This record gives sequence, structure tokens and C-alpha cells, in this order.
Amino acid sequence: MEHEIISFDDFGQLLDEVTDMLPCEIFVDLNGGINLLPDTLPHPEGTGNLFILGQYNYGGRLGRYINIYYGSFMQLYGKSSLQFLRKQIDRVLRHEFLHHLESLAGEKDLEITDAIELDKYKNRKGY
Repeated sequence: MEHEIISFDDFGQLLDEVTDMLPCEIFVDLNGGINLLPDTLPHPEGTGNLFILGQYNYGGRLGRYINIYYGSFMQLYGKSSLQFLRKQIDRVLRHEFLHHLESLAGEKDLEITDAIELDKYKNRKGY
């Protein structure tokens, strides 16, 4: 069933609700916070419906922060129910926080897993 596309502001409120449910301990050293951007960010190695929904950034002068891309979410889930959209926001946010926590610990397991998943995607798409 198709639903009406959620506005940027309403998406931001949904993101805030999901964020508020996370334990405060995982925010340690996330000095740039969580940023909601309007962008649609196609994955540079994908074709069709492969978009970057969230991105953990660290090491630059802006510190450590998470970007969430509203436009990318709308490309994939724009006509989904609020309940489904909330689950996807939660899934992506937890994924980016895992990158954050691994970075703090000097680990890269999730980066390796992401690379393996991207290779599987590319093999399925034949490139």
C-alpha cells in the first residue's frame, strides 16, 4: 500500500524520535552529532536503486558525525508507512553508530562487511 511522502521536517521529527531511543553512551565523542541532509546520494559504485542512506564521518576538522540523507530515504522508502520508515531509520542509524563505536575502538569489521556486501551486490548486477 502506498502512503504519502513524508516531509523533510516530519522526517526530522521521526529521526529525533528514533535517536532519543538510543542509549546515551553510544554518543560519546560524536561531537558533530547527527545531521539530516536533504540530499539524494546515489552510491558511486551502484546503478539503479543503490543509495547511501547514512554515512559516518570521522578524522576531519569537523570531528565525528553521522549524516542521514532524506532524499535517499525518499527514493527507496518514500511511499512506505511511517512504521516501516521508522524501522529503516533505526536500522541505518544503528549501522552508522556501529561504525562510530568501531572507529573509537580502532576496529574495521563493519567496513569489511560493507565491502563484502557491496561486492555481492555488484556480482548480482553483473559488473
